[in-house]
Amino acid sequence: MNRPNSPMGAGGKAGGLRIFILISALAILGYLVFRQFKGASNFVSEPQKVQLTYVPADFVSNVDIESALPILANPYRYEREFYQLVHDFNLNMLSHVANRMNLSDSLKLLLPQFYEEQHPYFAKMIFKDYVAMTDSTSALYATWYQSEYSNAVDVFNEVASKYTCFVVNNTLSKLIQTEEGAIDVNGTAATTPCGVALLEGLAPTIKRLKEKAARQDFERSKGILQERVEKAIAELATMEVRDRKGIGASKTTKFMGVDVSSTEMEMTAISIMKVGFKLDKQFEISLNDKAGLVIVTMPEPEILSHEVFPRIDKLDIGWLREIDQSDFNKNMDLLRREFRTDALRSDVMSKAKQRAADLMDAMLTPVVKSLNPRYAVKVRFIHIGGEEREELPLGTGERPVSASVFEN
Repeated sequence: MNRPNSPMGAGGKAGGLRIFILISALAILGYLVFRQFKGASNFVSEPQKVQLTYVPADFVSNVDIESALPILANPYRYEREFYQLVHDFNLNMLSHVANRMNLSDSLKLLLPQFYEEQHPYFAKMIFKDYVAMTDSTSALYATWYQSEYSNAVDVFNEVASKYTCFVVNNTLSKLIQTEEGAIDVNGTAATTPCGVALLEGLAPTIKRLKEKAARQDFERSKGILQERVEKAIAELATMEVRDRKGIGASKTTKFMGVDVSSTEMEMTAISIMKVGFKLDKQFEISLNDKAGLVIVTMPEPEILSHEVFPRIDKLDIGWLREIDQSDFNKNMDLLRREFRTDALRSDVMSKAKQRAADLMDAMLTPVVKSLNPRYAVKVRFIHIGGEEREELPLGTGERPVSASVFEN
């Protein structure tokens, strides 16, 4: 006897089918998850082959230039800070290279991770080479111009240039597949990641460091620089003017319109005059970074000393002895005034200025150009207000009776 199909049996078959479908779906989902996980694992552990194209990007640096200079100048004292400086600089550089190569966001996120794994090795090599070169150039610091910061930046530039390509290539090779060590990149601005790092990452950072180091070195050395310049000006920028003049004077005594006695005197004198600068009144060396000028401010030149050496060539004294000591003094005063008048009428002051400017150029230009090739030296002369000039005004001075001054 045939039994009819029970509802319960039909329902069991339907339930089994649903269970089978659910299990199959879970299996497929599990397989997909497994493949995704396996793919991600391979992505992290093996370099990925990607198509790269250079795009424009601005270099962004978070290196503190102000604190970097003392670290570079004292690497042993600030060894930990030196390692951190290298860390920050390299990450900034790698980040810029990644932006220029238009790497995906997922690759950019992995870039710091791969660098951190190698940072102790990179930093140790850079530190060892840096201190070795610093020790070999330490004799340069014992110069009269303190350029310690500028020298430190130069050494860092040399060492960083040596290791930049090594750091970039080793880090990127963990992310990107290379063809015989080279990374294939498309674009009109075709260059290498190493070139991008050197020209767009290292170069602007070194430029900022050099500009700051130049200002710091100048401020630290300004005192000793001024001292040496003052000494040089005192010794070399003083003009000596030598001259020789003569004067003749005569006096006659009359009685009732008749000459009863006469005296004649002729004397010559040699003048030695020194024209220079009194730097105790005003002397300053300042840096105008915006204009690219090192400005030397000095007072106007003036007569520093004036010596007159007289000699009496002729002296005929009458029986009434019309001449006395005051006449000698008047003649000497007249000669002194004539010497000064001639000196002021000449270009001795202009020559003194030119000599001082030439001296400043010879002394400071090499130092200034080492600060920055675009810097120049400018000498400025100012008149100290409220002070009387030492030179006398022209056309003054009382002449003795019948006195005449002549060149000799």
